[in-house]
Amino acid sequence: MLSKSSKYAIRAVLYLANHTNKARKIGSKEVARQLDIPAPFLAKTLQELTKKEILSSIKGPNGGFFLTKVNHQKSLLDIIECIDGIKKFNECFIGQHECNDETPCVVHHIYLPFKNQLIDKLKTKSILEMAKEYAKNNNLDALIH
Repeated sequence: MLSKSSKYAIRAVLYLANHTNKARKIGSKEVARQLDIPAPFLAKTLQELTKKEILSSIKGPNGGFFLTKVNHQKSLLDIIECIDGIKKFNECFIGQHECNDETPCVVHHIYLPFKNQLIDKLKTKSILEMAKEYAKNNNLDALIH
């Protein structure tokens, strides 16, 4: 359902949320190396996330990417919307052109509750909440404050 770009972006943001703060920034090459993501691709993605104020960055020798308290309050849906848009969430699960409650596809009523629950979770859980959960599930020593 998510593009590789969105998956990379989510992983990178969660990594940065767990390993950076205003005093400790990380460059895109370091994030790419740690997450095994192509560096040029990730650099463009992180710049786009910064433009949309999902991440923060400072240029220069002591610069890099990090998350502020405001960035931490953004959601995973904000990341997905920045990278891919959310149009695909409104498309038919099996690709039928006309699919809605009046003219549903064969899986519409099965998929709709799942889709709505997923969108709700992606919208309401903050990056900070997801990063803490990610750190806990992966036994990371998080720097989140």
